[in-house]
This record gives sequence, structure tokens and C-alpha cells, in this order.
Amino acid sequence: MAQNGTDGVNNASKNVFLIWGGEGWVAGHLKEILQQRRENVSTTTVRMENRESVMDELERVKPTHVFNCAGCTGRPNVDWCEDNKEQVIRSNVIGTLNLTDCCFLKNIHCTVFATGCIYAYDSKHPPGGEGYLEADPANFGGSYYSATKSRVEELMTTYSNCLILRLRMPVSDDLHPRSFVTKISKYDRVVNIPNSNTILYDLLPCAILLASAGDTGIYNFTNPGAISHNEVLALFKKHVRPDFEWKNFSEEEQSKILKAGRSNCELNSDKLAKRMKNFGMEIKEVHTAYDECFQRMKAAGVK
Repeated sequence: MAQNGTDGVNNASKNVFLIWGGEGWVAGHLKEILQQRRENVSTTTVRMENRESVMDELERVKPTHVFNCAGCTGRPNVDWCEDNKEQVIRSNVIGTLNLTDCCFLKNIHCTVFATGCIYAYDSKHPPGGEGYLEADPANFGGSYYSATKSRVEELMTTYSNCLILRLRMPVSDDLHPRSFVTKISKYDRVVNIPNSNTILYDLLPCAILLASAGDTGIYNFTNPGAISHNEVLALFKKHVRPDFEWKNFSEEEQSKILKAGRSNCELNSDKLAKRMKNFGMEIKEVHTAYDECFQRMKAAGVK
């Protein structure tokens, strides 16, 4: 899949990139972009919690930059985490911190693909109102997955080599099983709530720019604005699958079929947008980004 910001140009640097979780969905797209840019990129599936193995891998590859795309999100969804808490801790807490710490000891920049699913709408941040900033404390712990993610993020901010990118409901230009669009298109019924989304075509090139520049700290890593499930599916129907139909149900009805709660929120992505302007890049508003994503799908014959 052609990626935003590549243009087939040889932009190769002297950086050496190592992607953790190398067989994963996001990792595959990230690797493709880096290869199109003729960068020196490797992937690994070494378990993050195995400290000796992590140190050996870092010594073998000698990366200047690590992208952490690994971790447990649960299959088929985050409800899995409710029954497998030890595995979640081992990967999302111990593993994430261990990899970050090992990179710190070896003076390697570490980018962590984290989550923005640590917030929920409240009176100060209602739907259509003010979005959550990077510095706002997490207020959603309705799932074990989100609870561990918010705790480990707070600890990771201690590390001066660490860049934390908060993705939300990521979407690719295909119908990969892990893509948010694929998931909701297969549900019997969906809730209709506006949320921040991450269109990978638009955002993954930004991750490479930020890492290469040595940025650290937290970025809300989403397209500007929020979009509802119905708006997403309406655009999907318009461009990709004209005969597609769907039904809605309420959050209360949804909660009866789920083990864990779900985060619904809008993240303020002004910090990211402002930083990208320094690189001459503009991140498209989420409705526009989705429209163009589905147009690319249609052009590629995705149905």
C-alpha cells in the first residue's frame, strides 16, 4: 500500500530502526514506509519482558531508534484482558518498561505506540466540547487493558529517551481484522458516539519524523476532530460498499454484552498538528481523512 509522505523518494538517513512486535499490523505498515524510504529497518519478535534477550537483540542490531509496536490488546477484543490479567501485566507493563529501560541504558531513542483509550467523556470534556490534552490525568479505568496502559504511561514519562504516541481506534487503507472499520462493519449493532481516530496513512509518517528528530514526551496521535460510528459507516457505504447496512444500540445495551467498559473520548491533537507544521506537514481533519481513506480503498478494489 502506498503510504503518505513517501513519494518513492530516497530519503534514507543514517538511522537504524528496529521495530518491536515485528509481525503485528501497525508494525507491518511502519516497516513498509521505512523500506520505501530505503531506511535501514529490522523487525523483531523477541519478548519485551525477557531482559537478557532484549539486551542481546539491541546489541545485535545496534539501532539508533526503536519503535515499540508490541503489546497485548486482546483477541478478539479487550474483553480478553479481563481473564488474562497476568499476561497483560507481563506484556503491557513489565515488557513495555523493560524495553524502554534497556533502550535508555544503551542511549537508544524509543517510540512507544500507546493508547488514548484512557479517557472518557465527562462534564468538562463532553462530546463536541473540549478535547483531552496530553497533560490531563487519565480518568477511564473501565477495562483492565486501559487501567494498565494509563499506569505504565505515567511511569514511562520518567525516561528521557521515550516518545509516547497515543493512538485511538486506528484505521488502515484495507480491511485488516485489527482495523477499527473492519471491526465495526462486522458487528451486529454499533453505538453511535463521536471519538478521536488514528488514520495510519496520515499519522505513521509523522511517527518517523518525530522519532528521527529525537522528540520525547507524549503526543495525542490522532487526526484532528472526532467522528461518530454512524459517520464512519456512512462514508464506508458511500465509497466502498454501497449495499452496506447497520443497526445501532445504546451504551447501556452494549454494556450488557461486554465484560469490560469501552473508552469514548476526543483527544486534542493541537500539539501534534503544531509540531508537524515545523516539518511542512498538515494532518487532515478526521472526516476528510476518512473520506480520502475510503476513496483509496475503492481505487484499490477493496470491498
